Amino acid sequence: MKKLLLAGAAAAALAGYSGAANAEQLTVFGPWLGPDQENVEAVLKVFADKSGHDVRYVGSDSFEQQIVVDLEAGSAPNVAVFPQPGLASDMAARGFLTPLRDGVADWLRENYAAGDSWVALGTYKDGSGADQFYGFPFKNDVKSLVWYVPENFEDAGYEVPTTMEELKALTEQIVADGETPWCIGLGSGAATGWPATDWVEDLMLRTQSPEDYDAWVSNDLKFDDPKVVAAIEEFGWFARNDANVAGGAGAVASTDFRDSPKGLFSSPPQCYMHHQASFIPAFFPEGTAVGEDADFFYFPAYESKDLGTPVLGAGTTWVITSENQAAHDLIAYLQTPEAHETWMGLKGFLTPFKSVNPDAFSDPTLRKMNEVLLNATTFRFDGSDLMPGGVGAGSFWTGMVDYAGGKPAADVAAEIQKSWDALK
Repeated sequence: MKKLLLAGAAAAALAGYSGAANAEQLTVFGPWLGPDQENVEAVLKVFADKSGHDVRYVGSDSFEQQIVVDLEAGSAPNVAVFPQPGLASDMAARGFLTPLRDGVADWLRENYAAGDSWVALGTYKDGSGADQFYGFPFKNDVKSLVWYVPENFEDAGYEVPTTMEELKALTEQIVADGETPWCIGLGSGAATGWPATDWVEDLMLRTQSPEDYDAWVSNDLKFDDPKVVAAIEEFGWFARNDANVAGGAGAVASTDFRDSPKGLFSSPPQCYMHHQASFIPAFFPEGTAVGEDADFFYFPAYESKDLGTPVLGAGTTWVITSENQAAHDLIAYLQTPEAHETWMGLKGFLTPFKSVNPDAFSDPTLRKMNEVLLNATTFRFDGSDLMPGGVGAGSFWTGMVDYAGGKPAADVAAEIQKSWDALK
């Protein structure tokens, strides 16, 4: 009943401001161009038609730089869509954001799967150091996935694992059968190393508490803490064993991440599994039908550790950067199933909103990915994206390359912590 009341309150708030008499101009600035721009504009058009507001979307591939310039110049849009919550948090601390209205955080807790996680993700300190709720999560991505070819599993008699214990046992079974279980590649030009950070983040969530993960991301739990070193070594269990990885452990750092899943599709298979986020089918061989030629399963948690079903992901956070009533109306509209289902009927959209109709998905693969989000007991944002750039997009990347090359995890972690200390 409480969930229905909260949802009804959001709809009532929107209905109360419809009509030309209350119409305002609303500018939304975000990171999307191309097809995603068309998709978000479709959602905003429905909102504009219902509210009477004059809604305009502006996209940029330099969003992170431009939004700071606009805020500092006093020419901010009404609503900004941040791909990186860390940057939104920085802007809140500088007094550039407007807290969302009372009740929005409660609505998220009740209506989003792992609701407390989403509220925490949008809560930042204001200019005086007090916690305020600023960020509404809308459009999300899932990273906790393992990709495989169903025909290969069927031919070999393998079953999809549902626990980390089963995943490790399957890895060992594939090796015992004389085959190679994993394809792993860390190459990404100047960003080489980032795929390993996703592994470590996923494994932190499967070996330590969500509170430890948060403390690690904020550096209250130091990078060289034994808990973090253990998570790095968990990645090493998969990646630093020649028998486990296509090409041997020495090929992990030099294999481009875009090429690494191709071994799934060779005949005979060069590997059976590949850990990567929801975007990776873009690099599968042309004509690959996801759901038939390739599929995925949830990167499972340890049954023995009782940490629930954590999900690592990313996404966008919508914040008010130049307040008017239309901006609050838009946030209210994002609390309606219609806002989510409009984008679900297009492409590239996932949502933890429990009340949406799953039949609204135009793509059965996205529908299945969305089930991973809805089943999450904990959601955490990509940790490297929340860390200072010099670490999350610097020493963490290079450190994981060093680790894949044979450097001890404790030494790698100590060097990353040293780089973090140098930024303070």
